[in-house]
Amino acid sequence: MNEQIIKSMQEIVGEDWVVYDLEKVSSYCEDETEKEMKPEVCRDCIVVKPSDANEISEIMKYANNEKLTVVARGGGTGLSGAAVTIMPSIIISMEKLNKITEVDETNLTFDCEAGVTLLDIVEKFKQHDSLYFPIHPGDEGAQVGGMIVMNAGGVRAVRYGVMRDQVKALEVVLPTGEIIHVGGKLIKNNAGLDLKNLIIGSEGILGIVTKATLALKPKDKYTGSLLVSFNDEKDAVDAVTQIFKSGIRPLAIEYMEKASILRAASDIGLTWPSSVGNVDLYFIVSERKEDDLYEMYETIVGICEECNAVESFVAESTKDQRTLLEIRSHVYPSMHDNLVDAIDASIPMSNLPKYMQGISKISKKYKIEISTIGHIGDGNMHNSILNDSAKKPDNYEDLVNEIFQLVADCKGSISGEHGVGKVRNEKLKFQFTSTEINLMKEIKKVFDPNNILNPGTAL
Repeated sequence: MNEQIIKSMQEIVGEDWVVYDLEKVSSYCEDETEKEMKPEVCRDCIVVKPSDANEISEIMKYANNEKLTVVARGGGTGLSGAAVTIMPSIIISMEKLNKITEVDETNLTFDCEAGVTLLDIVEKFKQHDSLYFPIHPGDEGAQVGGMIVMNAGGVRAVRYGVMRDQVKALEVVLPTGEIIHVGGKLIKNNAGLDLKNLIIGSEGILGIVTKATLALKPKDKYTGSLLVSFNDEKDAVDAVTQIFKSGIRPLAIEYMEKASILRAASDIGLTWPSSVGNVDLYFIVSERKEDDLYEMYETIVGICEECNAVESFVAESTKDQRTLLEIRSHVYPSMHDNLVDAIDASIPMSNLPKYMQGISKISKKYKIEISTIGHIGDGNMHNSILNDSAKKPDNYEDLVNEIFQLVADCKGSISGEHGVGKVRNEKLKFQFTSTEINLMKEIKKVFDPNNILNPGTAL
């Protein structure tokens, strides 16, 4: 990296907070994207660690004036290559912006900086008697800023929605260096265009989030887990639909192919409580009163039995609940050595049977294993393409194009939570018209006229 750039960054944040040693820089250049899918990494970068929005503003003004590429770096937990550097770049690490600054119990919100991790939030509200933050996409190393620009989801989206539904206000530094404040602690706000929701899910190409006001939810006193097995995937989908029609909204509903969940259990030496059926639904339920919890169990099991469930298991003890969660959490790691790609399509509930049957046909056609695990309550299905040593098969492009055409035929989205990043750009054509994609590109130009902020991402 050019010495003048290094010197200019040191003048803004101080010498101690600019890293240019190749070995130290390398870990900031990548995320968790699968190796076969990850774009080619450029390590000719420097890492700058600002302490607030004003320093980030000065960095962006300099970069915009010099037309230098900038990539904002969160926890590096992404799976679509959004944070991967593909050209010489100034990497802005948000790790010093790590404070939770206020908890507002009147408005049920809290304020924090963008570098606060999910673990920081979990630990903060463990100490709180009645409130918590509901979004949990999985990796507790994820940072708030990254969760916002990736519109993180997770298993609880079925009840609480995704990150977009929790963000009340943002402080954002634009690519040209201006600092803007969007949103507020309001229930209604019908003035102007909604810039806040444009920033959310933008994958770090419109601005750098530096602070956020996020929603809190009341804690339920009683939580439990329920496992129901089915022989047929359509019966499982029908059961979820009928459960929603009954007015019940569990905290989470996970769809799991039996082979995948048994493999995960075996991998960590635990026992999955059901060995019958081909598909399991894993419910996490929570209620204020214990009687309501047990009534919910009975209603869910009753509906599932009407939909041809073959077995049910209530995890009453904390140990049993922990075992179910631990095994479910290990599904992804258990297949990692053979994982080529993890597609996370989002499908309308009415089209889920068609989608699952289509995935099964594609798997047989290409003679390759496609494992399906998903957040069925919100239609977000994770299809993991597996192959020996995690190598792309020769016909990979044909295979994945058929999957995305299936997504389009089912009126779905090519990504429910992982995002487009630098991995799925060419697949946007399956979901959007050229007019729609061009509109997105024009919006990017308005925010970032010199295309310096994370180019090659999302579009």
